[in-house]
Amino acid sequence: MRLKITHTTEYRYDQPVSYSLQRLRLTPQTSPGQTVLSWQVAVDGAAVEVGYDDHFGNHVQLVAGEGGDSRLHIVASGEVDTEDRAGVFGPHVGDAPLWLFNRETPRTKAGRLVRELARGLPEDDPLARMHALMNAIHDSVSYQPGMTGTETTAEEALKAGHGVCQDHAHIFIAAARVLDIPARYISGYLMMDGQEEQTATHAWAEVHLPGLGWVGFDAANRVCPDSRYVRIASGLCYADAAPVSGMRIGPAGENLSVAVVVRRQEQAQSQN
Repeated sequence: MRLKITHTTEYRYDQPVSYSLQRLRLTPQTSPGQTVLSWQVAVDGAAVEVGYDDHFGNHVQLVAGEGGDSRLHIVASGEVDTEDRAGVFGPHVGDAPLWLFNRETPRTKAGRLVRELARGLPEDDPLARMHALMNAIHDSVSYQPGMTGTETTAEEALKAGHGVCQDHAHIFIAAARVLDIPARYISGYLMMDGQEEQTATHAWAEVHLPGLGWVGFDAANRVCPDSRYVRIASGLCYADAAPVSGMRIGPAGENLSVAVVVRRQEQAQSQN
């Protein structure tokens, strides 16, 4: 499937900002299940200072603004060919050792509820157990935007019984690590049925299983990622894979708006 993606992020400040620094993780990589055909990141109101690949393999750009601007406009766009691999990403590669993905973070620290969830799963083979975990989280935590934030922990979201895809992913990761299964957070895009325009990127979890390698689970939608998904970045939790994060100097208030459009692009038919 060929997907055309446009992701717009805009910061508007109520007064000029003397200095700002943003970290962008907005560039998908060609990897198992996806081939990046074209991609660009355009920035208005700041300058791209440097680009590099971090220890998780994410492409990162640092964007600095020093001119007293009151607006920062970022557009990431391009086309990606995808295939359905039933959620299987495959073997672990990269600089980060596999054991690192058993380390908890503040957002994925397992409390009593997460531990009970993990230990209450049926004693099946690891793959079936992870499917059971996905179903349990989907049934326990309803999707309700605006009720949680980027700092919400897995335990807090599970206790509240509602959240967004970020929370579903954090709960899944925390529970998997309780079972000593390496787990990581994935940020990316999802082509939704009948809804091209969205207000945020998507997130899901991956676990490393014997014989399969990394396998994805989207508890928010009760499905393993298929050809509708495009991955951008990965890490231990949201902090390592956030599409845009950063800081600014000064007292200015900000208004953030995000618009994501993911649509299927018809592929040209080959001529004989």
